[in-house]
Amino acid sequence: MTTNPKTDSLTRAIRGRVLHFLRDPQFHEDAYQYWDDGVLIVTNGRIAAAGDYTQLAARIPADAEIVDHRGKLIVPGFIDTHVHYPQTDMIASPSPGLLHWLETYTFPEERRFADPDYARGVAGFFTEELLRNGTTSAVVWSTVHKASAEALFAESEARNLRMVTGKVMMDRNCPEFLRDTAETGARDSADLLSRWHNKGRLAYAITPRFAPTSTEAQLAACGELARAYPDAFIQTHVAENRDEVKWVAELFPDARSYLDVYDRYGLLRPGAMYGHAIYLDQDDRRRLADSGAAVAHCPTSNLFLGSGFYDFHQSDANRLNVTLATDVGGGTSFSMFRTMNAAHKVARMGGYYLTALRMFYLATRAAAEALGWTDRVGSFSVGCEADFIVLDPKATPLIARRSNRSETLEEELFAFAMLGDDRVIDSVYVMGEAAHVPAA
Repeated sequence: MTTNPKTDSLTRAIRGRVLHFLRDPQFHEDAYQYWDDGVLIVTNGRIAAAGDYTQLAARIPADAEIVDHRGKLIVPGFIDTHVHYPQTDMIASPSPGLLHWLETYTFPEERRFADPDYARGVAGFFTEELLRNGTTSAVVWSTVHKASAEALFAESEARNLRMVTGKVMMDRNCPEFLRDTAETGARDSADLLSRWHNKGRLAYAITPRFAPTSTEAQLAACGELARAYPDAFIQTHVAENRDEVKWVAELFPDARSYLDVYDRYGLLRPGAMYGHAIYLDQDDRRRLADSGAAVAHCPTSNLFLGSGFYDFHQSDANRLNVTLATDVGGGTSFSMFRTMNAAHKVARMGGYYLTALRMFYLATRAAAEALGWTDRVGSFSVGCEADFIVLDPKATPLIARRSNRSETLEEELFAFAMLGDDRVIDSVYVMGEAAHVPAA
């Protein structure tokens, strides 16, 4: 377990309005806990207690450091379940569609990550940008190069972040300069797994880019890795774009569906994160739910690339494990607030009303559940790592004006989701330590 000399004998009491989730508010009335005058007692970087200040004040040690955030809202740090750090510098690149965007911008940029120095520079900016936006954990894509994953692991370790990444595996239908083989992809992944998986707060994700860029031999190698490392994560894309779905059907004529391609190789299981999942049928949804795998819903990316609208009605009907993700650089912001904004509007286009309470749940506890991390992050349960953010309801004149009119918690959270961005983030704590405090 990672230790930090600053926190190993320190207790902090962080006072403010405290909110966290224990289950999905779409299906449970007692889904969250909220204390208008609340406190987090943090010892050795972990939650020792969370609740009403008047009830817990006597438990605060006399020598504890008191941090006063009264008037502001304290929530668990956001967890972004699908984001491409090598695409940081090509965010907001114009393109008529997914495949053109990959060929014109994505692949040429990812070529640069063969250079370890370049990868480290981007990884450093990327991790700081996550923190600036209140994201304290993420499931991240690197490139095909080992150096890219090494760089992100090193930068995350330096900041003591709970992060997941993996080198991309693709051995066909991509430029030669980004192509590995079934053998080298598996070998490099195994090397990275042995070095970084479960080192401190880091974890590894087996990462086939998407079915069209992997041969059956490579997908089989991914399945072998998954069996050899049963606690490793898996990340890939599925059913994002109609042309992509058609292409997969042509490349894998024996598969029942796009999702079935992965299922045949043992890649559907708890801890597997499937980006997008827009064009699934009922059999796919049932299988995805039964497997314990999760969906990373990427609304800003889906809108930007014109991919389509995620179906929340069918998602709920099948009780899919759905989470929120920025999908930078197809996604257009690192901000989980802007992602919530887009998710709400995408849902409305499908006749579904996505509440603010549920959006905050999807960005915190739901992601922790999907990753098997409910004892680590995503809530203020006793023993969890103290990764949390402080939100300022007076961050901008408009948000302040709207917040003053808010009569319910839902209304205030909705204002954050619709009007918020990085300016709402008052401060960010990682393992109980201030990791980002915006300049005054």
